[in-house]
Amino acid sequence: MGLETYQEKRRFERTPEPKGEVEASSSGNLYIIQKHAASHLHYDLRLELDGVLKSWAVPKGPSMNPGEKRLAVHVEDHPIEYGSFEGIIAQGEYGGGTVMLWDRGTWEPLGDPHKGYAKGDLKFDLHGERLAG
Repeated sequence: MGLETYQEKRRFERTPEPKGEVEASSSGNLYIIQKHAASHLHYDLRLELDGVLKSWAVPKGPSMNPGEKRLAVHVEDHPIEYGSFEGIIAQGEYGGGTVMLWDRGTWEPLGDPHKGYAKGDLKFDLHGERLAG
């Protein structure tokens, strides 16, 4: 997906969010969840893959029960720098509201992550501060 959609939706002169770029040499496995109090409270799951953070909005937030499934809506890729972003996005801007880091750590793909992502069936284990498994 790249960062074109991410950058088109934001006015960086009005938001503290990082503009970012695709990290061509990125081979990390950063995992984060951000609590985002925008027009509706939700949580954003982000997994580092291919030099960006693949991202999903999770309206009901993460579950501590690994057997419980939650809706996760795929959204635009975010830059790796977004993994440390916390702050207030001005009202009236895309995603306006408070963003705070809720969990962070690493993720471990189960199988080929590129094939799983392409099929919409990405399986992984989390090694976070709050979530594991």
